[in-house]
Amino acid sequence: MEVRDIVLAGMNAALYALVGYLTHLGVFAIGVGVVRFWPAVFIPAVFSVVFSPVVGGIGAAAGIFISDMLVHGNALLSLTVGVPANYVCFHLIGYIARRMAGFKPRLTYIFSIILQAVPPLVIVLLYYTNLIELSIALTYLAISIISLAPTAISMTIYREYIPSNQAIAYTIGLMSGSAIIGVGLWFYSQFLPLPGGVADASLAMALIWFMWTYYTEIPFLMILSPPIIKSLEARLKK
Repeated sequence: MEVRDIVLAGMNAALYALVGYLTHLGVFAIGVGVVRFWPAVFIPAVFSVVFSPVVGGIGAAAGIFISDMLVHGNALLSLTVGVPANYVCFHLIGYIARRMAGFKPRLTYIFSIILQAVPPLVIVLLYYTNLIELSIALTYLAISIISLAPTAISMTIYREYIPSNQAIAYTIGLMSGSAIIGVGLWFYSQFLPLPGGVADASLAMALIWFMWTYYTEIPFLMILSPPIIKSLEARLKK
């Protein structure tokens, strides 16, 4: 990494930790706790797309570690779940956004929407196989519908707002990071209790954590990141 990248990654980490800490509002995943409400995801996404995937990934990893220490103080949990999840998520966002620039927009938008619609169907399946209660299923289905509404409108009616390469990058990147969080928390709980005392969580809870992370964060990526990226790129070209 060049000195410029190190400075940018540091700025990314500081902003991510500070804004995240101030905006999570004490809200955690409904029903199973642990994972915070986290609007600040747009910050490392902007750094990743505008500057580089490494700047975005490293800044996000450092920023989430700082915020984890402020919120729950469990360094082992942060280093094994939060840090890798954030690095993978935001590195992928920058990488995919750059690689997919110029790709057929219609196919990209369609693929993004299909991917986002899969987890709610799995929630329905979990309910009908008696792995989760009706109240949990309805709660997360509602969260997913509310989350998908603005992103679906932006990707189908007002496509100019979210470039297709960013739409697919946010979708795949955040899904990957959310999957690491869901599986990582489940795996960790098999050996050590999570903050709040959750232990020996079921695999169904891994999906719940995934759903909470993805569907409460994707609107902030889709709505806040594109105009900031557009403005920054215009300024940097001058």
